[in-house]
Amino acid sequence: MPDSKRYAEDESECTVVLERYNTVLDELFAGADVYVITPLWTTEAEVPRSQAVTGYWQSLLVEDDPDPAFRTYCHLFVARRPWRRGCIDDLLRDIADDKVAGVLITDTRLLRIHHPYDGGADVFLATSEERDRVRDRHADWLSRHPLGL
Repeated sequence: MPDSKRYAEDESECTVVLERYNTVLDELFAGADVYVITPLWTTEAEVPRSQAVTGYWQSLLVEDDPDPAFRTYCHLFVARRPWRRGCIDDLLRDIADDKVAGVLITDTRLLRIHHPYDGGADVFLATSEERDRVRDRHADWLSRHPLGL
């Protein structure tokens, strides 16, 4: 968002956010299949029954506290889909509104990763040259903060 604004305040600003997400996602994944990886954080080692059949991939113990009540697990779910502009707009809108976090969109070889979050996105690419090309194409979208935050 202009002036490093973090949240869209109206539909026109939300349109800008979705346009920017989709522009970069198109550059990375047009014509390819992607994995959309979504996390579910719980204090339970078992995947909740309501989620168990919808693309469950694996569970990770994130915080191994001696007290089981304080252990944290991240259950990962994956959907493979052909990338089409707008195909995950509902999810991207929820991410921009900070309703969902930790989503990764990646090519099937895990060489390019797009991590959208409220206020922006991180993009991990296979080479520094590719990273620089993407950064330079969208330099006007970057934060003006000296640390890039």
